[in-house]
Amino acid sequence: MEPESNITYFILLGLTQIPKEQKVLSVLFLFFYILTMVGNILIVLTVTISKTLNSPMYFFLASLSFVDLIYSSISPRLISEFSLGKNTISFKSCMTELFIEYFFAGSELILLLVMAYDRCAAICKPLHYLVIMRQGVCVVLLLVSWVGGSLHSVIQLTTIYGLPFCGSNVIGHFTCDVFPLLKLVCTDTYVTGILVVANGGLMCIIVFLLLPVSYGVILHSLKNLSQEGRRKALQKCGSHITMVVCFFVPCISMYARPVKTFPTDKSLSMFYTVITPILNLLIYSLRNSELTNAMKKLWRRKRQVKF
Repeated sequence: MEPESNITYFILLGLTQIPKEQKVLSVLFLFFYILTMVGNILIVLTVTISKTLNSPMYFFLASLSFVDLIYSSISPRLISEFSLGKNTISFKSCMTELFIEYFFAGSELILLLVMAYDRCAAICKPLHYLVIMRQGVCVVLLLVSWVGGSLHSVIQLTTIYGLPFCGSNVIGHFTCDVFPLLKLVCTDTYVTGILVVANGGLMCIIVFLLLPVSYGVILHSLKNLSQEGRRKALQKCGSHITMVVCFFVPCISMYARPVKTFPTDKSLSMFYTVITPILNLLIYSLRNSELTNAMKKLWRRKRQVKF
């Protein structure tokens, strides 16, 4: 069903209207985008090729890197927006961008919960870990994260898509997001706003509240481990907790609240769409010694084959 709208494109105001700041941001975003793409591609290839990284933890880590690869696909448009001044986006492209954002954000939310469950099983049930997290279970859990992200995205998109956009076409943001779009709708959006918050904010809060349960179980089981075992477990959990906080705090601040726009919205959106994929890469992935050693071995092997 086509939406009742006379708007065929939107104008994005972006993060700033000052030309010098736009140029700086375009260079900064390009650097972040290249770093995210190269780093996550290396992780996916390393986990796929390496024979030593065949545990469920690395399967989910490679899946997270893949999600971040697609999730950061918004960056090229932002770079062109800042460097070339292309601040217009068609209605259909806006809806497509909205779907991609919520699909991969929702998938990552659930995937982070799955990864916490994986660490809980590895630390609390080490002798049964490979049975609990066998390959079939890992694939099912990954599919659950994708299906959950898909449902989350479809609900958000169908909620906003059929609304009548017959007023201004200027979005006070650098990306297509639900709250700025609702301001352009020329009808009462009270019920729509409740649905948006219930779908987005409630999902963030529920998943975020479930995570401490797994951490509590892990902390309780540490008393049965050696000092070295405790150190390794806390190191891995610490990286995961840091990544979770970096993703969930902006998410909850953005969507678990009344349907209004605030001056901090742009900064929060930029943080979890541009910065968080890099933090995932630096905090959780590249600090992993097994992963970095596997990367070095593959690099040395490639150079030996080449020469």
